[in-house]
Parts: sequence; structure tokens; C-alpha cells
Amino acid sequence: MNNRSRIQLMSLFAATVAVCAEKPMLPSGWRMHDNERPQPEKVTAGKTDSDAPSDAIILFDGTSMNAWESKDGGPVKWTLEKGYMEVVPRAGHIVTKQAFGDIQLHLEWMTPPKNGAKPHGLGNSGVFLMDRYEIQIHDSWENPVYPDGMAGAVYGQFPALVNASKAPGEWQSFDIVFKAPVFKEDKLVSPAKVTVFQNGVLIQNHTEPYGPNAFTKPPSYKPHAEKMPLRLQDHGQKVRFRNIWVREL
Repeated sequence: MNNRSRIQLMSLFAATVAVCAEKPMLPSGWRMHDNERPQPEKVTAGKTDSDAPSDAIILFDGTSMNAWESKDGGPVKWTLEKGYMEVVPRAGHIVTKQAFGDIQLHLEWMTPPKNGAKPHGLGNSGVFLMDRYEIQIHDSWENPVYPDGMAGAVYGQFPALVNASKAPGEWQSFDIVFKAPVFKEDKLVSPAKVTVFQNGVLIQNHTEPYGPNAFTKPPSYKPHAEKMPLRLQDHGQKVRFRNIWVREL
């Protein structure tokens, strides 16, 4: 390499260093547009928005309830048929065998035909994050009930932003992003946070529950494990579930 080429190369290197030095430093410790920053992990998306991505944990694919057990222990007593599972009234709640904290959750559900039950009894069920923070499942199609008990509510606390419910007998979906509460030395550092899409419509936007959900009882946080099971509720109605998967965040 002759002196002229060497000088040109050194000038180019110096210019590159200067440009890099001008890139702002971010709070993360990385410079903006830094090519040395690690690339995101590759995840293959499902063929549709409801299909599980490559890093998902399949909790129910329509063929087996092996990921679940009775809330009281022992095997699930719900019905399994034709690609879905159905609540058997008074058979009890079911919980996942695996515990979870921060998650992305997808599940699909269907309420039964209107059957003469009282408004709050129609298609009543729920999905409990960490076995205690309930997102309500309910027949909310032309069925007015107290707003914080309708489909998509953080039960007893926050109504859904809008009523995105379909008619009974139609499959519906929840896509949930949940951030677990953080405790330190028996004190709450940050509350739980939950975002919910029902049938593709945003119905809870970074909502912060006041604590675990309970009927007519004021909510309050008490320290609990960092990971706990998911629970599906038996509320005496033959609600159906299918296509349940979760991603740990």
C-alpha cells in the first residue's frame, strides 16, 4: 500500500470514529444506531395471529389437558372433545401445572347459548393470572350487567374500555400482556399491570389492578411468589376453551 492509499484509509477510519463518537449515548449504555449492539433473538411467528409462535409454551392444543390439573389437586374433570375443553359445572377450577410471572397469553373461549340464567350467570368464567388477578369471561352480548363484571373487565375493579363481545356460540379471543407485581421485604414495590385485547380490540390499556380479585371484597396486595399458576374458572356455566398458549417475558 502506498503512502497516498494509507493516508486515505486512515482518514476514512478517523471519519468513521468521529461519526460514531457523535452518536448519542442512550440510558441503556448503548449508542444510538450502534451496529455492535446484540441483535434480537429470532422468533418465528405463527401463520395467523392466533397461532403460537416458535417460543410459545402450548397449554392446550385441543388434544390433551396434560398441562392442567384440578385446583384441588388430581386430574381435570372438564370435558375434552372436538378440539376444545368445556367446563363441567361444579367440577371445580383448573390450574396450570407450570407457574408463570410476566407473560404474553393467548386463549380462545366461547359462551353457551343463553339459557335463562340471571344476567351475571350467563357464560360466566374467568382467567386468573397468577391464580388471583382475574380477567372476566362472560356473555356480554346484549346482556347488561354491572360494568366491572362484564367480559374483559379486571373483575370488580376496571370495566373494559369498550364492549368488544361477540354473540354466544361464537369463538372469541383474549390476548393478554401481564406484568407481575414486585414485592420487597413484604412491601409492594410496583403493582401488577395488564393489557388486554379482546377479538383484536384493545380493552385494557396498561391497567394496574388494585390487588387480587374477589367478589364484594376490597382488593389489597399481599406478598406472594414471583411465579404462580394460571387458573380457568368453573362458575357453573359450560364455557369452552381452545388454543391456549403463553410466552414468558
